[in-house]
Amino acid sequence: MSIKTLSDLPGLKEGNIKELEQMGITSVSELKDAVFDDEKVKEVIKNLSGVGPKTVEGWKAALKDDAQPKAEPKSKEVEIVEEEEDEAEIVESGEYAVKIKPELSDEVSEGLAMRAIISGRRPAFKRQEWHRYAKLGEKWRKPKGIHSKMKRRVKRREPIVDIGFRGPASVRGLHPSGFEEVLIYNVDGLDDIDPKVQAVRIGGTVGTKKRIAIEDRAAELGIRVLNRMV
Repeated sequence: MSIKTLSDLPGLKEGNIKELEQMGITSVSELKDAVFDDEKVKEVIKNLSGVGPKTVEGWKAALKDDAQPKAEPKSKEVEIVEEEEDEAEIVESGEYAVKIKPELSDEVSEGLAMRAIISGRRPAFKRQEWHRYAKLGEKWRKPKGIHSKMKRRVKRREPIVDIGFRGPASVRGLHPSGFEEVLIYNVDGLDDIDPKVQAVRIGGTVGTKKRIAIEDRAAELGIRVLNRMV
């Protein structure tokens, strides 16, 4: 497929084009230079809403052998915001309202971008002999047994969960948006929430009536609810 405009790239949303323009990237050739630069690709992942390492890898594959002349992207009227969990809300046909976002330090922003890159290249950890016995499933279990070759890390065996695969400690446990999640079960749980750095997740056992009350109160206080009903 010939990539002539930014909108031709797979996974590139309309709102991402404006975000690229703010970074100084307005053409396919400039984006190609950025995605093949180890430092610039971190900024692309950090600044583009809903774009992760897998999307960038797809762009690299699409742009690698593309030798067609590049054209300037067309202007977009509809803004698409981040597609992470509950990140955008449809207000009217073709229009979106941006949800509340956290106030992140440079260290946390860099950590989130680095965590996304690490998560994209982390292998899938599968339990020992998952391919031999279907009843075992693929869910990870630590290999045991004195004769286990996987436990002894023999070559050509499945990778084992290790501390070296972890993400940055500065953003460990944070929501992909950068918020610190707080689990609540009633309206009173909103009293001690800092809307600048914290977001709430309503417990799964909370009924519809109480959930509506929590969401209404959170809207008044400017608090982000990660699992809204609508």
